[in-house]
Amino acid sequence: MKLAWRNASEADLDFLADWNRRLIVDDLHRNSMTIPELRARMEGWMRTGEYRAVIFTDTVPVAHAVFRTDKDLIYLRQFFVRADRRRTGVGSAAFGILRREIWPRSTRLVVEALCREKDSSVPFWRSVGLKDYSLTLEIMPD
Repeated sequence: MKLAWRNASEADLDFLADWNRRLIVDDLHRNSMTIPELRARMEGWMRTGEYRAVIFTDTVPVAHAVFRTDKDLIYLRQFFVRADRRRTGVGSAAFGILRREIWPRSTRLVVEALCREKDSSVPFWRSVGLKDYSLTLEIMPD
């Protein structure tokens, strides 16, 4: 699979916000932010440099990653592949680009994955080489 990548720009904020909302829905995340709120948050991250966003394309945008690089840690906050491109190798190819071309391999990488009964991303992360580090358990209030 041949993907190209580029750093996201202000012109990408609308679809990044939409993809962020889809990621929230897909992962059954509890975040209730609206698309305009997600757009404003992403704009702030990109303006301040707190997070960097990268877009992966074949002929059109198919995936994105949002991450922070600190001295001793890369924290991958968002990794999204369009629903119509999942299970086609896009995720593995995009992650491979991140590891080979964007992130230093000498730095620890951390990904948080929500656990769900169905369609968890945990098997994908394990398939690209991440290892289990911790598990958070909870009881929701009645």
